[in-house]
Amino acid sequence: MAKYRIAWLPGDGVGKEVMEAAKIVFDGLKLDAEYIHGDIGWEFWCKEGDPLPKRTTDMMKTTDAALFGAITSKPQKEAKNELIPELRDKGLTYFSPIVRLRQEFDLYCNERPNIAIPGNPLNLNGKEDINITVFRENTEGSYAGVEYGPVSDELKAALAKDSPKMKFFMDTPGEDLAISTRIITRRGAERIIRAAFEHARKFGKKKVTLVEKPNVLRKTGGLMVEVFEKIAAEYPEITAWFDNVDAIGMWLVKCPEKYEVLVAENLFGDIISDLCSQLVGGLGFAHSGNIGSNYAVFEPVHGSAPKYTGMYKVNPMATILAGKMLCTYLGEHEMAARIQKGVELTVKERKVVTYDLGGTAKTLEVAEEILKNALK
Repeated sequence: MAKYRIAWLPGDGVGKEVMEAAKIVFDGLKLDAEYIHGDIGWEFWCKEGDPLPKRTTDMMKTTDAALFGAITSKPQKEAKNELIPELRDKGLTYFSPIVRLRQEFDLYCNERPNIAIPGNPLNLNGKEDINITVFRENTEGSYAGVEYGPVSDELKAALAKDSPKMKFFMDTPGEDLAISTRIITRRGAERIIRAAFEHARKFGKKKVTLVEKPNVLRKTGGLMVEVFEKIAAEYPEITAWFDNVDAIGMWLVKCPEKYEVLVAENLFGDIISDLCSQLVGGLGFAHSGNIGSNYAVFEPVHGSAPKYTGMYKVNPMATILAGKMLCTYLGEHEMAARIQKGVELTVKERKVVTYDLGGTAKTLEVAEEILKNALK
């Protein structure tokens, strides 16, 4: 019987190809695991009306953690049009399966390392001193999914009672108005902010920065700042401050070495995570862990890249590095170190790399090269 049970969620498009690559590395390093396939993705939305069938989440509850490939997502109108005919009039609404996983399994912490690999020609201005970990709250904020549109007169009137600025929209017809909420709870803020400080303390990092916009989003941003300042006081050895989300976009490009740990709500965390990933090579390297108290799902950050599907062209390093995070989560630290070594040597030598790094190698060829270097 295998030591670990891992939910295997390839998803759509190139997700299946990069997961094949990760499996080459896991098998070569002899990870003692059983991989249980899970149905997830656009195919199941189209033919079942559910991109994350209950059988998949039920299966996941029997596993230790999950590795996820990539997902295709489309606007609601397109999504409904691609349902099989017998499902189109059922009132079904597409909702991202990865967002659902985060909420259903309470994977509140999205941890995303952004580390410059020496010799990577895609590092920002050749910088090799960038090491920024982003902690993004995963279950609430602007991605909580509480939205309205069209907006009823009753809802407009109710909002106007507590928000004087709603008066500017009262004359807008309900069918021409859409409202998205930004939900911050004290519990949600405390969990993600504490996770950021605990990470900094564990790994000897000296700086934690909150990314917010409290001068405009006064209620929700104000709560985030209040909680941040309270928790920061418990970690006196760590320098803590907050930057406005717009300003940090500039500072991360100008002087990324100034930052070590960033923490943010869902939307802001999503944006700065992608920005940080570009500083160290782009989406071919961007990987993350969605981590809760009892479960975790690891993934590359890139999408399903339909135009490349079947070509085995994309860089698998993001998925393989997500696999490294999975190994760390399982306590397989030596294996995680080997994967990191394998990726670093492959990038440094650039003998077998994909098009984004100036090479011509295929996805699985890069996986074989990473494995070879990991075993040196």
